[in-house]
Amino acid sequence: MWNRRQGRLRPAGCGVEELRRRRREREAALRKARREQQLVSKRLLREDALEETGGGGVATILGEAEIQQFLQLAQRGTEEKEREKALVSLRRGLQHPETQQTFIRLEGSMRTLVGLLTSNQALLQLEAARCLHELSHSEQPAVAEACLPATSYLLTYLSGHSSDFISPHMAVLEALGYALSQLLQAREAPEKIIPSVLGSTLPQHMLQLLQPGPKLSPGVAVEFAWCLHYIICSQVNNVLLITHGALSTLELLLLDLAGAVQRTEDAGLELLACPVLRGLSNLLTEAAAEDVGGQMQFGDERVVAALFILLQFFLRKQSSLLPEGLWLLNNLTANSPSFCTSLLSLDLIEPLLQLLPVSNVVGVLVLTVLCNVAEKGPAYCQQLWPGPLLHSLLDILAFSDIEVVDQSLELLQLLFLYRPEVCFLPRLPRPSCSNQGYRPWRSVRQPSSRIVCVLSRR
Repeated sequence: MWNRRQGRLRPAGCGVEELRRRRREREAALRKARREQQLVSKRLLREDALEETGGGGVATILGEAEIQQFLQLAQRGTEEKEREKALVSLRRGLQHPETQQTFIRLEGSMRTLVGLLTSNQALLQLEAARCLHELSHSEQPAVAEACLPATSYLLTYLSGHSSDFISPHMAVLEALGYALSQLLQAREAPEKIIPSVLGSTLPQHMLQLLQPGPKLSPGVAVEFAWCLHYIICSQVNNVLLITHGALSTLELLLLDLAGAVQRTEDAGLELLACPVLRGLSNLLTEAAAEDVGGQMQFGDERVVAALFILLQFFLRKQSSLLPEGLWLLNNLTANSPSFCTSLLSLDLIEPLLQLLPVSNVVGVLVLTVLCNVAEKGPAYCQQLWPGPLLHSLLDILAFSDIEVVDQSLELLQLLFLYRPEVCFLPRLPRPSCSNQGYRPWRSVRQPSSRIVCVLSRR
């Protein structure tokens, strides 16, 4: 990661070391802030289709008597269709906070729901899991707390349902994966839930579900990729995940996604790409990631090329995900000269510069990656300068966003540090001081509290 510093150009003897010292001082706080930002962005419940209701209207709030009736029918109904219909009605009612409060107050209600979840009838399992969806998605602390006892049953089912964790009912696994992902975001998760998950065989099974291949179920993979992301964000024991091969699995999935976006324009691919990019970015900040180089079964160039394929896809279809891809590129280039070399050898600097106008956040991240490359020394700066970078930086100095200007000045400072001769290039146009947001070189300010590029370590 590249952090900005205050002051003018310093002598080459101390400039880089001073930069590194300042970066180490801030990196822990920045990583924490980024993880907290990711954890609070809960996903909304996805509905596959709007189901028909009797009168075509919205389900009503359920009282105690109605909830008890539906639970009894689901347990003791004479026909499976009747039992399933009762659970569907219960699930619709649980979309209302009032019904959720009534449900958790009823003695034995959660126990009954878990019993149906662990039955041997797939349709009942699916609807019971969807009921747990609704409860786990609640913003009410009391409802979330009532769901905690169900966690152990979820773990038992998910990790012990079969030795290979292959169920013929993928819809059930997808529903359970979503419910678990919601519970993993609870405030109590790092202390009460995630240690239990890591202590089970579930992490290995989750990684098996994320292995690319013909058996990969997109819906199931999406849910458990988010589960894995929330576990990684907690930092309870990421070393264990790395030991189980999480880095290798996510990188293989990244390559598979890049191939998929070249074959299809399916807009649903970003649902999987987002947690994969976040999980991989966060794992790369762990010290243990540096000790498992043997897990990298493919070259740096393939990873960088795959990431740029995804960046181009996001630019066309989902520009909001561009920062996610650039955060990963930042983490790859922050500590690895080989990834920086791949960026240069594949002639990807110009495509990277083309992302600068997308937004201020994207612009700062692009410049951050370029700073990571320039920091590697004179040989890297030689390949960056002049080329298209010079004109892009001069254009940026006229931007009104001060963070973009600051980061471009930091890149110039590195280039001047490693290649002093660029200071004497003839007829370099000077930006007009009348531009709003422009500040003289002497007054480059310290970074603001807004987090724009965070996850990497020295």
